[in-house]
Amino acid sequence: MTLREILEHRRAVRRYDPNKPLDTERVEDCLRQATLAPTSSNMQLWECYHVTQLDTMALLTKACLNQGSARTAQQMVVFVTRQDRYRQHAKAVLQAGIEEILQNSPKDRQARRIHLQKLYYNRLIPLQYSRFFGIKGLLNKALVQCIGLFRPIVHQVSESEVRTVVHKSCALAVQTFMLAMSEQGYDTCPLEGFDSRLVKKALHLPHDCGINMVITCGIRLPEGVRGERFRLPFDQIYHRI
Repeated sequence: MTLREILEHRRAVRRYDPNKPLDTERVEDCLRQATLAPTSSNMQLWECYHVTQLDTMALLTKACLNQGSARTAQQMVVFVTRQDRYRQHAKAVLQAGIEEILQNSPKDRQARRIHLQKLYYNRLIPLQYSRFFGIKGLLNKALVQCIGLFRPIVHQVSESEVRTVVHKSCALAVQTFMLAMSEQGYDTCPLEGFDSRLVKKALHLPHDCGINMVITCGIRLPEGVRGERFRLPFDQIYHRI
């Protein structure tokens, strides 16, 4: 399918065909494709849990308020944010960046570029992603407000705003996964109506990870799509400057 055909095919499906199972390996490959989605500073602070076991599916269905899309799903994927792993990820991204600089940058610029990468991932990233009951975010906010009086600077540095950045990056991966599933002829539905405590309990997740979305997967029944797609008129959302 073309990209337009994939986008037209993708719908939020509320009921799946119980007689049409999914190829688990093909779903896993769609998740591999989701890892190609961009993330802020390439930090990749997200994970996915591909659920195929019936007992865990039942627990997740309850956590998803027993919605029809969850009850009839063949498989589920839970996308979570892992801001707590910023140090490990920053170290890995920095190492990859240094290797790329050594391979591809002019030799007379390598030292400075490596220095800047180290400053960014060893100093700035910990300053941005570490958390301390909201207090550190308030200090960050006060600092950038002062600096912003003299030059342009990113102002979204409170702990809640950084958490939003992490969730936005995860959502890009979610959308990539759903489009990849459509290319395979599979269907999905993104659920945000769920009890996050029960989702974490079902998957044995740590308390400080964030549940971004639960994606139900299957092959649609005709009644699984609720009518024609509605979108606001394009001229209400499109602004050319």
